[in-house]
Amino acid sequence: MKLNAPFLNAPAWALVALISVNAQATPNMPPAAQTKPILITGATLHTVSGATIINGRMLLEGGRIVAIGASTAIPDNAAVTVIAMPGKHIYPGLIAANTALGLVEVEAVRATIDTAETGAVNPNSRALVAVNADSELIPVARANGVLAALSVPRASPIGLIAGTSALLQLDGWTWEEMGLVPEVGLHVTLPSMRLNAALYPNLAPARLEDMQRMVNQRLRVLEDALDAARAYANTRAAEPKTPIDSRWESMRPVFAADKQRPVFVTANELPQIRYAIGLAERMGLKLVIVGGMDAALIADLLRERQIPVIIAGVHRLPMRRGDDTNAPFSLAARLSEAGVRFCIARSGSEFDAATERSLPFEAATAAAHGLAADEALRAITLYPAQILGVAERLGSLDTGKLASFFVTDGDPLDIRTNVERVFIQGRELELTDRQTKLRQKYEQKYLQLNATKK
Repeated sequence: MKLNAPFLNAPAWALVALISVNAQATPNMPPAAQTKPILITGATLHTVSGATIINGRMLLEGGRIVAIGASTAIPDNAAVTVIAMPGKHIYPGLIAANTALGLVEVEAVRATIDTAETGAVNPNSRALVAVNADSELIPVARANGVLAALSVPRASPIGLIAGTSALLQLDGWTWEEMGLVPEVGLHVTLPSMRLNAALYPNLAPARLEDMQRMVNQRLRVLEDALDAARAYANTRAAEPKTPIDSRWESMRPVFAADKQRPVFVTANELPQIRYAIGLAERMGLKLVIVGGMDAALIADLLRERQIPVIIAGVHRLPMRRGDDTNAPFSLAARLSEAGVRFCIARSGSEFDAATERSLPFEAATAAAHGLAADEALRAITLYPAQILGVAERLGSLDTGKLASFFVTDGDPLDIRTNVERVFIQGRELELTDRQTKLRQKYEQKYLQLNATKK
């Protein structure tokens, strides 16, 4: 994304804060690419896509899984590094399907935030080029098994079309190295459509009508933009020499006949979800609902249209006073029971970027409220990979997929479990981060103070 204009006029304290943050960039260095085959033995392999393999063997070569099973053979004439992991558990890397990772560092420091552009229509804004590969938040998320993340541009307060997201592997020297899929989908945010009089009992009817008129105007701007982009795409297809408009050019893949780029629409309210479905049908869009707090109320239609839902946070409050208190916790179970494709993510807010490591605990809460445990695990591994179009590379432990996985001493949905080792494309990464170093620092501090008192 382009550098936001407010930065250019930032006060001195903001610039100092930015320099301070940059000076504290993560010291973790990405390891070199895997050059020798690695054979892992003795661990329990949770493939996610199939049966769990107890005392399994997994062969890694060239950053990919080349063999997996109970009796994987060592290749002939190969100098294989054997790593024995008896009693350990191996899981495919978790995928955070709705994050601001890489686009924000310190929420309270405006100069470290590059999540949104000004204006309402910014389809040519790209999240990948704004990613800070040195972010301190990346190793924190990685240390709890989150090894891939969809970095999503946000709409400004008046925004509608925010731009394109990027799927990152959480390791690399630069944003180019981190970009597994440079452009995943176009992101659209709808205005709130809950404008009935019961919600605003003290608001004058005329003011409520003004609010409704403003919502309708914003939706008209959105539809006009999509109409213009579709007309541009058709014109360019018929006449390639048509002058290029960077905004509409970036939206051509949304209207492509093959390999159509999905449109991620943030919609929580029932009217928003209905509008998004209708809009996708009229415009011929490949729709993904993000948020989906009311998705269970329209589950039959979502299942019929094969529209997936990215649940944007399980740990949240109900949307209405009359909703069950556990409605957000049980949403995943209700969608699963209804046959709706879904995955579990977090809210994607600037605040939540610092706590993406909590992703498995969102799934654990869903499991505690009706979602089967194996489905909860798939909801943060295989299912997001399928929705984001990378299931051939990520989401499970299968032959041919990237060797991106983590090693634990138990169930990753259990908060007591420790992540002990992490591999991305066959390279083992160190698990130190700013938080672990601060913990070690203050543990040492109080040990020394106690020793002095004695």
